[in-house]
Amino acid sequence: MDRERNIWVVGGDLRQRALARLLREDGHTVHIAALEGEGLAPEPLGPGLALAHCVILPLPVTQREEILHTPLSEEEVTLSQVLDYMEAGQILCGGLVSPAVRAAGEQRGLRVFDYYAREECMVANAVPTAEGAVQVAMEELPFTLHSARVLILGFGRVGKLTAHRMGALGAKVTVSAQGYEDLAWAAAYGHETGRLETLSCELGGFDLIVNTIPAQVLDRRRLQWVNPGAFLLDLASAPGGVDRAAAKELGLRVLQAPGLPGRTAPVTAAAAIRDSVYHILWELEA
Repeated sequence: MDRERNIWVVGGDLRQRALARLLREDGHTVHIAALEGEGLAPEPLGPGLALAHCVILPLPVTQREEILHTPLSEEEVTLSQVLDYMEAGQILCGGLVSPAVRAAGEQRGLRVFDYYAREECMVANAVPTAEGAVQVAMEELPFTLHSARVLILGFGRVGKLTAHRMGALGAKVTVSAQGYEDLAWAAAYGHETGRLETLSCELGGFDLIVNTIPAQVLDRRRLQWVNPGAFLLDLASAPGGVDRAAAKELGLRVLQAPGLPGRTAPVTAAAAIRDSVYHILWELEA
């Protein structure tokens, strides 16, 4: 950025750990809390938060109620513990900011932003998500993706990139989506297509089913059609798109894997978060 900032990174996973390092490399004064590893020295929450140009919270911000997502720390931190040290007018950024988190921040006069809601961040995160999906599929399937029959549910950012990468490896990709526009684009890319609304018995013809839709599209009725030997990979945000209880009863293999960028490419994901935060700060100063 054009000048040094005082930034706090509170909680998070490998993405936030990498983010703190990237921000320091850019010349900023970076404080971390509830975030450990790789020689990082976390600091206790305190009045220093009131001096921050920006406080960056995890993706997602909370793991339950108002408990922050802090998988790399044994410390349990609540949202209130952070907000109580901040002052009106300060900038608070988080990923997948819930209405409750936004309301709590705005009640204290904070300027609350969701860096993950920005298109540039979502597109950048879709790349490691798609690559991570390929990695997981290659680890879980007993055969190559080449010639595998793959169904992609949804054709948004992640669906497009996942279909492209699996198709490039020789998979026989079919896209099932609701919108006619999405189906037209999938066909234009050379994929087979099908309407999501009518999806039923054809589910039995796939070796791998990848869901990218953040709604339960694979309920018990549809799961009964799935090939018992198929692998289901759910990339959608919680609660996901697969009825996990029904899948377990039917003996189907399901892996719910939201947040793949944080596991497979944390530095790339961290760079996307950093850039989005920079864009927010620049826009506020314009």
